[in-house]
Formats: sequence, structure tokens, C-alpha cells
Amino acid sequence: MSSVELDERLVRDSYPVAELPLCQLRLMDDTRFPWLILIPRRAGVSEVFDLGEADRQQLWREASEVGHMLQALTQADKINVANLGNVVAQLHVHIVARLRGDDAWPGPVWGQGQPQPYDLDGLASMRDHLLARLDGLKQRL
Repeated sequence: MSSVELDERLVRDSYPVAELPLCQLRLMDDTRFPWLILIPRRAGVSEVFDLGEADRQQLWREASEVGHMLQALTQADKINVANLGNVVAQLHVHIVARLRGDDAWPGPVWGQGQPQPYDLDGLASMRDHLLARLDGLKQRL
């Protein structure tokens, strides 16, 4: 799906959903939190400032639109957008829908409990919901 090799941990912990103009969009394999990841298809990039100006603008356009889409899909109380990279250096942006009372609320999702992987039906359903909403989003990107 992507021409840039992905860090093995991103591959192991998430599922591909779609290709956006700059990023591969992936779904984190944890049903506790609706959690998407944007990974720019640029080799050797670990920081946002490593991207050229046009790519930086496109990254935030995609993050904003995906965040808006995820909020509408989940009716989340808050959308968390984060770029850490302490464990996986390859540039990637987390977009997490947070609901009051979720397993980590109000703290961060990292390091909280054990991930609950999607089963095949749950994964198919979530991907179908995301893909249905991505049709309109892609026209704005």
C-alpha cells in the first residue's frame, strides 16, 4: 500500500486503511480507543520539520480532516493529535478519539492497560465506516 518501508512496530500494531495524498492512514489495533495513525510517505523523516513546507502543510491538512472525520464518526468528547516518536522514530501522527470514561480518561492512552485487538468482524466494520467517510474527505485534500 505504501512505497516507503514502515517501521515493523507500525505494521505489527495497526492495519492499513487508505492512502491519502501524503500519508498512509492506518487503524491502531486496539478496540478500546478509535485510534488512527497518519504516516507520511517520505523516506528518512522522523520529525515534522524534516518535511518540506508543502508537505508540512499537507500533513496538518490531513490530520485536521481525519480528526474531524473521526470525531463525527465516534461522537468523541475530544480528539487527541500527537506526534511523539520516542519508541518509533519514523514520523507518524496519532489521532485518537477520546470519550469521557474510556479506559484511560482523562490521561494519555499510552501505557494504559492491555490493548484489546479487533476481531475480524470488528475490524471489517470499522474499516467500512472509515472508508465510507473517507470518500468525501479525499475530495477536500
